[in-house]
Amino acid sequence: MSTLELRALHKKFDQTPVIHGVDLQVAHGEFVVFVGPSGCGKSTLLRMIAGLDAPTEGDLLIDGERVNDVGAAERGCAMVFQSYALYPHMTVYDNMAFGLENAKVPRAQIERKVQEAATLLRLDALLQRRPTQLSGGQRQRVAIGRAIVRDPKIFLFDEPLSNLDAELRVSMRSELRELHQRLGATMVYVTHDQVEAMTMADKIVVLRAGLVEQVGTPVSLYEKPCNTFVAGFIGSPRMNFMAAALVRACPALSAWVPPQAQQVGVRPEHWQSCAPGQGLPMTVLHAEYMGAQRLVHAELADQTRVELLVDGEQLLSAGQVIHMSVAEHHVHVFDAQDQRIDRTAA
Repeated sequence: MSTLELRALHKKFDQTPVIHGVDLQVAHGEFVVFVGPSGCGKSTLLRMIAGLDAPTEGDLLIDGERVNDVGAAERGCAMVFQSYALYPHMTVYDNMAFGLENAKVPRAQIERKVQEAATLLRLDALLQRRPTQLSGGQRQRVAIGRAIVRDPKIFLFDEPLSNLDAELRVSMRSELRELHQRLGATMVYVTHDQVEAMTMADKIVVLRAGLVEQVGTPVSLYEKPCNTFVAGFIGSPRMNFMAAALVRACPALSAWVPPQAQQVGVRPEHWQSCAPGQGLPMTVLHAEYMGAQRLVHAELADQTRVELLVDGEQLLSAGQVIHMSVAEHHVHVFDAQDQRIDRTAA
């Protein structure tokens, strides 16, 4: 079993607090993604788990054992960095074998482990090349292979795909997810890209300013975000927010907005065209053709900007007034403190 637990974890750099009491449990075999904007503390959390930074307060437990005072090399974690951190003068084989050689692992065992990892990652034909002879995706696989040969308790990934182009990022997301399924290993992954989080994670941890805003599955965060920050961060394009008073003024939608609601959220993909009087009127500003869909930018009566995803064949022109509604279960409502209101309990 390879479990991870953070208990009331705090971190200060000099006198500046950056992590403000994080509690989290990661089960054996889970793929957990830390996501949030730049500066939210996700990489700092990862470095504390790895043993590269020490917590100011709180406890870190791996497999139930407190590891605050255990060195990075003895924790059983393997970290894959954004920069790959490969030795340019070494071959792929030597890069993958280096840590095992330092640990005095027998030569035959090193060769077996490197070959097994190379086969798993489709690096067999590249073992005698140097990093400068590899593509970005191949370098990333070498960095992952270097981690795999160590048989770590926990894999740690610090924005490993951010240096890759968009197409390669998509394919590497799939490769990493499949690797997790094959290894059955516990993985903690840091990214600022919520699409990566949604497509890869078993469990997402949304961070803001050193605090955990919400923890849950991709589906639960998408369907029931706990506040406007999570609602706006999870989902692409981002959720639209409108004044509750404006939505209440629409007879067809007013029953779905409780009295305490201050804001209403609707995702771009959930708008539906309707007849006048059955939804909100809005004026088209412009539309972006995306093939199967068009992303429509529009403006409500109070000049609030909203975005809609419509069928790519639907032609809409600037200045055109359209009427849009939304199914009740796709309406999100928030109070004056930006917290989600459960309409079933309201």
